[in-house]
Amino acid sequence: MASFMYYLLPAVGGYTITSLYLLKNPHILHKKKHPAFRCTHISHRGGSGERIESTMEAFTHAVEAGTEMLELDCHMTRDGQLIVSHDENLMRQTGHDVSISSLNFEELPLYKENLEVTFHAGHYGTGSDRKFALLEDVFHRFPKIPINIEVKEKNRELVEKVSDLVKKYNREDITVWASVDSAIMKECRKVNSSMPYSFTEMRGLQVLLLYYTGLLPFIPLGESFLQYYLPQVINRTYIPDSAILRNRMVILLLQKLTLRKGLFQHLKDRGIQIHLFVCNEEQDIEAAFAAGATGVMTDYPTLLSEYLRRHKQST
Repeated sequence: MASFMYYLLPAVGGYTITSLYLLKNPHILHKKKHPAFRCTHISHRGGSGERIESTMEAFTHAVEAGTEMLELDCHMTRDGQLIVSHDENLMRQTGHDVSISSLNFEELPLYKENLEVTFHAGHYGTGSDRKFALLEDVFHRFPKIPINIEVKEKNRELVEKVSDLVKKYNREDITVWASVDSAIMKECRKVNSSMPYSFTEMRGLQVLLLYYTGLLPFIPLGESFLQYYLPQVINRTYIPDSAILRNRMVILLLQKLTLRKGLFQHLKDRGIQIHLFVCNEEQDIEAAFAAGATGVMTDYPTLLSEYLRRHKQST
């Protein structure tokens, strides 16, 4: 046993020192990513706290307020139109229990006049525009604005149509594939590997495991964006459906395990942008940047712009 420890301890010590050194100096093994854009201000669903989510009015307002990136989701209608919408079923947004895929574009109902903000319970977005937007119209209106597209269903036709539109508007370098599902992301990457992409839920867990085992500095990463909940918004501005996430101790543990400055700094040194969401109060915006986020996603683009103006040097 003593002889075994004689060899084991130096090996473990050498591994630990090497891992820590490479964690702080990732350029030794990895070429730093240089994406076409970097953004600090991201508008979630176009800023659903200030206008009705995902409408052209919301996106226009967010850009005018100073956002540097629009976040949206898309689905496909029965007649093959790509619609910007968070939900596939329209009950929450319109009060009609129908799915987008069962309707033609012209049959889509209007958004509710007042729509509760998902990540700011008890608050509502409103506006004069209640129509569902076409993804192509968003691309046409904002040709230079980076857009993060979350794909929520494994639908090859939908993914191909998104990719075709991205190519049509020559925006492959400023349009990001996003999905929590690794199988969907694999499909997106298969259809268009030129677009930058974000970590899926499983890949995020893998990165966390690699970080705590010391293996992360040795592993190549293809992703350019890590987008993650700021844990402190859970059960305060955002009330989750999951009973597990409604447990205060679970949230505290998540915060301790995931908001690691060493991890975030390593990823940033490799050129990976870190976006924390959804920050709808100033205390959350401040906490996100303090944790090491390179960008903040919000439903209140005016609030975030005002914060950034006041804290220009610190961010």
